[in-house]
Amino acid sequence: MKLRDRHRSAAEIPTSSMADIAFLLIIFFMLTAVFATTEGLRFDLPKDDPTQLDVQPEEAIHIKILGEGQYVVDKTPMTLEEMGGYVRMKMQQNPDKPVIIQTEGNVLYFVMIDVFDLLKYLQVENISIPTRTEIERWKAFGIFE
Repeated sequence: MKLRDRHRSAAEIPTSSMADIAFLLIIFFMLTAVFATTEGLRFDLPKDDPTQLDVQPEEAIHIKILGEGQYVVDKTPMTLEEMGGYVRMKMQQNPDKPVIIQTEGNVLYFVMIDVFDLLKYLQVENISIPTRTEIERWKAFGIFE
């Protein structure tokens, strides 16, 4: 006598542990993966120099660029040549004297580069360009016009 299996089950793949296997594979690849880091620009942060704390903003040479050939240095209008002599004299008195360059919004880029070239020629090392927030803060103290 032949018995027929009336309740024949369909063939299937057991997936009950599929989530466990996927989780273990994810952990394995996370632990064994090598993360490639790309290096950006290298720059040196300023060193902590306690003598720099003594420098007051009004001791700096303030150069305001109004336009091509229009410069105001320490509240005195000057040409580029006069500015060179003035900055040279001030730097001979104190070689570490900071120079602050402020430009008007409509000044062409090459005009500011001319000032940078002059300061580079004079071997000025401490040059800064203030942000808009710093300018507003310093205007309150009467440092910037």
